[in-house]
Amino acid sequence: MQGRVVVVTGAFGALGQVVVEVASARGAATAAIGTAAAPPVEVAKRFAPATLVVGGIDLTSLDQARAAMTAVKARFGRLDALVNVAGAFVWEKIEGGDPRSWQKMFAVNLTTAVNAAQAALPYLLESEAGRIVNVGALAALKAGAGMGPYAASKAGVHRFTESLAEELKGRGVTVNAVLPSTIDTPANRADMPDADFSRWVAPTDLAAAILFLASPEAGAITGALLPVAGGL
Repeated sequence: MQGRVVVVTGAFGALGQVVVEVASARGAATAAIGTAAAPPVEVAKRFAPATLVVGGIDLTSLDQARAAMTAVKARFGRLDALVNVAGAFVWEKIEGGDPRSWQKMFAVNLTTAVNAAQAALPYLLESEAGRIVNVGALAALKAGAGMGPYAASKAGVHRFTESLAEELKGRGVTVNAVLPSTIDTPANRADMPDADFSRWVAPTDLAAAILFLASPEAGAITGALLPVAGGL
C-alpha cells in the first residue's frame, strides 16, 4: 500500500478505525471520514499523524460525499482506494416492527456506499489502480428471523458491488466486497456475552482482506463477494 491514498468511510467505528490504522502502517496515506464532528480521543490516537480526518459528513447526502472526496483530493492530490465501512445494524422482526428500520438500514448501509463511490469515482478513474471495497455481510446470503432490514440492505450492497464492477470493467477501477460473519467488536461482545469470541472475525484479519482487495495486486479481481467467516 506504499504511496497509495486510501479513504475509509465509517472510520470512527470499530472496524473503520482498524482499517485506517493498518493501511497507514502499510505505508498508505489515509483519510478517515465519519459522521461525528471529530473521532473520540481513543480512536484519534490510533490514526497516524498525517491521516486526514474529515468529520461531520452525512454520506446519505451526495453533496456531502462529494465535499469529503474533494477535501481528500485537495490534501493528497489523488485518490486510489475507497473502503466503504460506514453502516449500522438493527435486529427487528417484521411482525410488530417499524417500517422506518428498513429505511434506516438502506440509507446507512447502501445509500452511503453508493454516494461515496459516485463521489470518489472521478478521482479513482485517474488512479493507475483504482479500487472500491464495500462491506457486505454473510447474513445477507440467508436471513434469519429479525435480520430482515439489515440483511436486505446488505444484499443491496452485494448487488451494487456486482453492478458497479461490470460498469467499470476495462477502465482501471475494480469493485469488490467482503462478507464478514460476526466481527469481534466491543458492541458485539456486549450484545452476545455468552458467545465464543474466538470464532468471530478479528477486525485486523478483516482489514487485511479489505486491504488486499484495495491493493494493486488485486487488479484481476472485480465483482467478487469474498466471505470472511472466521471460525463460524
